Amino acid sequence: MKRMKTILVIMAFLGTIMAASAQRRTVVRVYPKHGTVVTSLSSPKVVVHKNTNFYYADGVWYKARGRNYVVTAAPRGVVVSTLPRGSKVVYVNGRRLYSYMGVWYKRSGRQYVVVTV
Repeated sequence: MKRMKTILVIMAFLGTIMAASAQRRTVVRVYPKHGTVVTSLSSPKVVVHKNTNFYYADGVWYKARGRNYVVTAAPRGVVVSTLPRGSKVVYVNGRRLYSYMGVWYKRSGRQYVVVTV
């Protein structure tokens, strides 16, 4: 865990230097590995699916474990009202889908449903 934090700090520092010298800002988001435990979330939305509470923040899905949150796979069939920022439109077998960090969404009315491809 300590080694991972050190690597993340170094990557953030190098990214800051590169962004300053490039005159252009590029943000790279990395979906955390399933099973990663975090202590807090920024503005999570609670989504109840099949009597289970899932937490959705910045395009990442979590389940509560005590006072912490664990990164989990997006539950298939769950409905969200907005897509994560940075999602891309992809056509698969003639169907218009939206992809974000390996999670696939299909538009259903004014909402989006998590699907498998």
